[in-house]
Amino acid sequence: MLLLVLPITAASVVLEGHFFFAISDRIVIWTLGVSLLFGVIVYRLRAATAGAAFAGAVITANLMFSTAVAAPFRPWRTALISVLAVFLLSFVATRLGRERKEQLGIAERRTGRTAAQVAANLGVAALIACPMVQIWLTGSGMFLQNGIAMAPLFAPMIAALAEAAADTVSSEVGQVFGGKPRLITTLGEVEAGTDGAISLIGTLAGVAAACLVAVSGALSLDRIMLFGSRWQMFWVASAGGVFGLFFDSLLGATLERRGWLNNDAVNFLSTASAGAFALGLLAVIAHHVVG
Repeated sequence: MLLLVLPITAASVVLEGHFFFAISDRIVIWTLGVSLLFGVIVYRLRAATAGAAFAGAVITANLMFSTAVAAPFRPWRTALISVLAVFLLSFVATRLGRERKEQLGIAERRTGRTAAQVAANLGVAALIACPMVQIWLTGSGMFLQNGIAMAPLFAPMIAALAEAAADTVSSEVGQVFGGKPRLITTLGEVEAGTDGAISLIGTLAGVAAACLVAVSGALSLDRIMLFGSRWQMFWVASAGGVFGLFFDSLLGATLERRGWLNNDAVNFLSTASAGAFALGLLAVIAHHVVG
């Protein structure tokens, strides 16, 4: 995942940085400065390794550039807010009941997440936000409202971020407060930390996390939406995030348990499913409006 995401994202940062520098060097300075500061803070909090913090900074810069409006530029009116929401929700959730999770052998390592884990969780959102992907989506003809392309298509990006937060929160909260979990495919009781295991408390916490990230995206990105409302973005992103949450559990109970996929691959595919589900909803909405 890292070898796929990081080169594309880094190239996008360079190209977008060059584009915005010609318009306003303030946008470039703010975006790179905030992204690097965020990476340093995450590393100092031991929430990620040095490599993971760097990967996260690059992805954050890509998301900020891709959702920036030149005049007037406001860092808090970019995808930065949604990235911060994902981080804060995940950071708090992983530290809930840490002692109990360490006793069970399911706690996150104390050095934090690796670069591969960051790419697996945030990579799909970064790829969707890339200008070339946005150009391809809007030019596909699948998202036309009254004959005009819906642009930009950032609800799938927010949906991918929502799923990333939902997956972490549901797992971490469920392991502490969810009691005996059940396997999503059979509903039989299994041990905490089993791939594909779900609990009611954990699932509700995951849904809430997805909705919080979706709200952050709807409120911060509404001024760059040419069609639809902020609440349309909220519902589409929330639905995509929740769909991805259950898809993650299904992959865990089937392919991951059989050893066909590792956890990073499951996370990447789950965020991709969230984005794809959101894209499908947007296509339905566009078709309905046209009809």
